Parts: sequence; C-alpha cells; structure tokens
Amino acid sequence: MRKIAESTVRRLSLYLRFLEEFEEQGASTVSSEALATRGGTTSAQVRKDLSFFGSFGKRGLGYQVHELAGQLRDILGLTRRYRVAVIGAGKIGSALVQYRGFGQRGFDIVAIYDADPAKIGHPWNGLKVRDIENLEHDLPSLDVDLAVIATPGEAAQPMADRLVRAGIKALLNFAPVQLTVADEVILKSVNLVLELELLSYALTNR
Repeated sequence: MRKIAESTVRRLSLYLRFLEEFEEQGASTVSSEALATRGGTTSAQVRKDLSFFGSFGKRGLGYQVHELAGQLRDILGLTRRYRVAVIGAGKIGSALVQYRGFGQRGFDIVAIYDADPAKIGHPWNGLKVRDIENLEHDLPSLDVDLAVIATPGEAAQPMADRLVRAGIKALLNFAPVQLTVADEVILKSVNLVLELELLSYALTNR
C-alpha cells in the first residue's frame, strides 16, 4: 500500500465528522464544495484526498452521505473497536478517561494505571486505578490494542519501553518529551506547548 500523508488522513477524519453532521441534518447527498467549505480547504483537495482510496461519488451529483461515511470508516479502520489503556491517573489521564467521545468513535478505555499508592485501587470514572507494577501481568488478559502515555516526562520513555516489551504496537504520547521506539511500533505525540507555540507564530505573522 502506498504511503499516504498524515495530513490527508487527518482531513479524512474531518470529512467523516462533517458527513455524520450532514446525515443528522437529513442530507442524502453532499458536494465536494460543501465538504471543502466546512474543512477550510478546496473542492480539488477533497477530490484528491478521496482519490487515493478509489472512486467516490458522481460528477454533478456529489457523494451519497451515508455511503461515503461508511467508506471513510472502512479506510480509517473504524469498523472495529479498540481497547485502550491509559498510563497516568493525573489531570490529563483523568480527562481522557472521562471523555465520552472516545467510546463513540470505537475506542474503549479498559484500564488506567498509576504509581501513586494514594490513587491505586480508587474508582476512576467507572474504572479502578491499577498498580503500574502489574502492567505486564495485566495486559494480556485485558487484550489492549493501544496505550496512552500521560505520565510526567521523566517516566515516559521507561514506560514506553515497558509497553513495547509487553507487545503494545501503538502508543499515543502526551508526555512533554520526545520518545524513541522500534520501527514497527506506531508512535504519535501530542505536545500541547508546541501547539500553542504554533498558534503564537500564526498570530505574530498573520
């Protein structure tokens, strides 16, 4: 399969959300122009993004909303559910566990871990905080697909190493450090400070 730019995949995710909104409004068809307007891009970009994955819609008639939404779910791998473990029961980890949108998109948070004895064993939005010492023992029975690292920076790399050794192949990192993992492991990082700096640059140079 050819390499698809991450920016393209991000736009596909946006298109899916727009299509779901159109469907809720009772629309049966939508044009590339309408998707482009919602996404702040061009109709040519919408058509190009979709063309990487096949032929969609009909010229002059647009796209069938329900059909295209289903096709995008297939492309994005959202026709199955994923089991997620959150590492770190701090403010970020707590917010992630409480966010209902994950479950609505097929991501089920099945465990949250921490090293703080004051938190271990306590209820956490329907889950009980697990002892990080039991991580490797727990993961096989939990059948975890993805792990979210929401630890302090100094703990993030050792935790990533443990997760990879335990067989986890996809990590989402919220810790404010750059992690290193094996090539076969998928790693995505969310750096909130970096995002704010990008906004600062945009405000300064607009």
